[in-house]
Amino acid sequence: MMKVKNKSEVTLNEQDSLQDMLDCEKQLMGFYATALKEGSTKTLRKELMKNYQSCADGQFSVFEEMRVRGYYQVQPVPKQQLDAKIDSFRKVEKQLAKQ
Repeated sequence: MMKVKNKSEVTLNEQDSLQDMLDCEKQLMGFYATALKEGSTKTLRKELMKNYQSCADGQFSVFEEMRVRGYYQVQPVPKQQLDAKIDSFRKVEKQLAKQ
């Protein structure tokens, strides 16, 4: 937990630091995704995609560190719930393909 000693002094523990890193990586991925949608040349889009992939790899590394250290608990999803989401996605995918 973050400790506040006074208004100008904040100490982060390991979990807080990793969570901050994870949040920053996720936000950066969002920025790259937006830039990719707006990229106007193949060269620019290729460079943005490389940066996006690098950021995604970094995000996953931080996530794995948090998971291994017990800071990020992943709950298994029941197969029935997963199958329902897959079916829902496929219906939307078919509707989009028709347009």
